[in-house]
Amino acid sequence: MRARPQQHAPATRADEGAQCAEPNPVAGRRRALVHALMRIMLVDDDPARMQQVEQALGAAGYSVCVRLDTQAELLPAVRQHSPDVILIDVDAPGRDTLESLNRISSDCPRPVVMFAGDAGGDTIRRAVRAGVSAYVVDGLSPQRLKPILEVAIARFHEHQALKRELDEARGRLADRRDVDRAKGLLMQRRSLNEPQAYELLRKMAMDRGLKIGEAARALIAAAELL
Repeated sequence: MRARPQQHAPATRADEGAQCAEPNPVAGRRRALVHALMRIMLVDDDPARMQQVEQALGAAGYSVCVRLDTQAELLPAVRQHSPDVILIDVDAPGRDTLESLNRISSDCPRPVVMFAGDAGGDTIRRAVRAGVSAYVVDGLSPQRLKPILEVAIARFHEHQALKRELDEARGRLADRRDVDRAKGLLMQRRSLNEPQAYELLRKMAMDRGLKIGEAARALIAAAELL
């Protein structure tokens, strides 16, 4: 196994979601504390190196739930085995591997730790954009394995929390925009002032069991059909 790893921190940044739900942050932190319960998907093209990595994981108290090479379809394997962490040990991540990680990041996010021999900045940036939580150059040191995995898990959950906050903020902005547009339609077509239009829109939402943003979008869609 290669020596002296250098860790590169990434920038802070359906109906398949039912099959492959995002890991619960609280449960993830609990598993990080009790790492013996953690299940690892191990990806490596070198059988001898894979065996060494699996031995190092076992010595650190982790369990390997599935072993794959980089030519395998990673997303179906994640759905089937539901690993806590994906660990990839390669000389250099190929395009197919990074595309698979992109799909996992979108559909079925998991912490991803990549040990690689390629220290090129472009390769590291592509790996981070694909969803790699920790990119480690020059090898897998058994002594560093546990802290590297725990840092990657913590970074993953922080990133997922930030992503949820961003999605929620975008949703609130979209709701505000659509509510303003729906109020304008009501004011124009029913000769209402703004408070009256808002109250009517709110009543429509309550009567239909919708959020006000959803009611606004339904009203806009109906108006566009007329």
